[in-house]
Amino acid sequence: MSEEKSAVPAWEQRFRAARVSLPDWAEDAPDRALYVSNATGTYEVYAWDRADDTHRRVTDRPNGTTDAELSPDGAWVWWFDDNDGDEFGVWRRQPFAGRPDGAEGPDEEAVPGLAPSYSAGLALGRDGTVVVGRSTDEHGTTLHLLRAGAAEAVEIYRHEEYGGVGDLSYDSTLLAIDHTEHGDAMHSAIRIVRLSDGATVAELDEVTGRAEPRGVACLGFAPVEGDTRLLVAHQRTGRWEPMIWDVATGVETALPLRDEQGRELPGDVSAQWRPGAAELLVEHEYEARSELFSYALETGVLTRLDTPRGTVGGATARPDGTVEFLWSSAAEPSAVRSTAGTVVLRAPGAVPPGSVPVEDVWVDGPGGPVHALVQRPGGAGEGDGPFPTVFEIHGGPTHHDSDSFAAGPAAWLDHGFAVVRVNYRGSTGYGQAWTDALRERVGLIELEDIGAVRDWAVASGLADPDRLVLTGGSWGGYLTLLGLGVQPEKWALGVAAVPVADYLTAYDDEMEALKSLDRTLFGGTPEEVPERWTASSPLTYVEQVRVPVYISAGVNDPRCPIRQIENYVERLEQLGKPHEVYRYDAGHGSLVVEERIKQLRLEIDFVRRHLGTGGSTGGGGTGGTGAAGVGENRAAEENRENRGTA
Repeated sequence: MSEEKSAVPAWEQRFRAARVSLPDWAEDAPDRALYVSNATGTYEVYAWDRADDTHRRVTDRPNGTTDAELSPDGAWVWWFDDNDGDEFGVWRRQPFAGRPDGAEGPDEEAVPGLAPSYSAGLALGRDGTVVVGRSTDEHGTTLHLLRAGAAEAVEIYRHEEYGGVGDLSYDSTLLAIDHTEHGDAMHSAIRIVRLSDGATVAELDEVTGRAEPRGVACLGFAPVEGDTRLLVAHQRTGRWEPMIWDVATGVETALPLRDEQGRELPGDVSAQWRPGAAELLVEHEYEARSELFSYALETGVLTRLDTPRGTVGGATARPDGTVEFLWSSAAEPSAVRSTAGTVVLRAPGAVPPGSVPVEDVWVDGPGGPVHALVQRPGGAGEGDGPFPTVFEIHGGPTHHDSDSFAAGPAAWLDHGFAVVRVNYRGSTGYGQAWTDALRERVGLIELEDIGAVRDWAVASGLADPDRLVLTGGSWGGYLTLLGLGVQPEKWALGVAAVPVADYLTAYDDEMEALKSLDRTLFGGTPEEVPERWTASSPLTYVEQVRVPVYISAGVNDPRCPIRQIENYVERLEQLGKPHEVYRYDAGHGSLVVEERIKQLRLEIDFVRRHLGTGGSTGGGGTGGTGAAGVGENRAAEENRENRGTA
């Protein structure tokens, strides 16, 4: 390593290191693939011709691009064009090989005539059929069909509640729609529509008229011509698991997924079709870790694939029979691997330092055992401490922290802090009852679990009670501000990124999909159940905040809009509460590496100044070795969740 390189602190090396997502490949041209990378310092879409191993950047925008799809024939790259991260825009397209030499101006609009909107999904058929999902405050969800050769798209679905494109059948005759017309945004239903005449041919709704709602979600039609089988995720057993539903006959086929010892897989299980539809690729997620299996439909044999202990951030089954997956652990950074034992795709450039492994801790909480992931500063073991400690709270809320590499927590560890991450009630991976438990007492239930783990951390000798930092992004930022007011005696500082701060104003300004989710969480609108909204809003408790507060916010954020944050900040000013605010030109988190480094540097400096601990943000330890991941961008984490970005 050169002198110049070694002068860069380890935590910055992790952020600056180039990284890549799991490549998506074209259904009928598997040598053509897309991935997202920050190789230029901003996350953008790249085209990869695997036949000759050439890579080309497709998009180049100041605030980055992450949403893109390949047409099944591999001829076109579709990408979503929003305005500075506001998530409101249109789909554009570009030839896979690039625009002709000398072409000027923006890429063409892929579906002319559709006004900008929030995206509600996209399906590209093998015969040129296109279905675009749109979401707006004025019209709710609309789906639009564009036939090959047609001049314009026609609207085929509209509803005020949130929904979206599920999947097109292999022959483009049937469309699966995931919807929440029943008004429960946490448990979707599925409708199957015949595109030739718009008729509904099948429904799968396990919410309407049921005392205990269960969600179902589309996982994809079988990739075989004329096959009407749809792979579906369901919650009938109190957790997510797959089944096969023949939408033409109504026949449902349960999938008894048991390991080689005959034991049922605990936790949540998902699946996707393998090419040819004779087998499934199964992903098993349990207690913050995941693994892969192959399932033979004819024999019912479940075979575990070779995946190390840690987290699979996405997987895909290739036509040659191999499986490619994005893998990392808290200690070992990510890489795109293959079950053939090779590294398929690694980002170019220097390999940054790794970090320290996580310890699993279970703490008795008011709703049952709470799972937390604990990391101690490099070289420290049980009995060392107490340490200044950062409680890094995940977003979502229906998401979870996992044993995966994240540069943000690693940076705190480098500066001498212990890091604790809590999978509070509302988190996924622990069964439906755990995820659904946060209704009505929104935020307050999560804080009960976080508070229980906090008390354990102090009692066990891990955490110094006078140097406890509560922090998080998005929903984690919301819980940070709420926790500072509801549990003022438990925390020494608060650092909130793109938070909900004034819930009533946030509801007025946020995107329609989140309004739908909030109505479900609270059991009604602010007008219908005002006491619940007030009880769960950080602004309600701002007078009880005792410690300094740091807030960062994207001025174009459609999820946690800026006006409601300004309301909270104004109240802090009126009360004379110590606080600092950083506003930046982006949406729900930044896709620009230098901007994210700047944000974390400001956070660390804020904490050091107020706690008098840690060491300079220019320094930091090293830990292990490996390639970096992107879990550090807490605020944008939920947006990238399904893309498997490394």
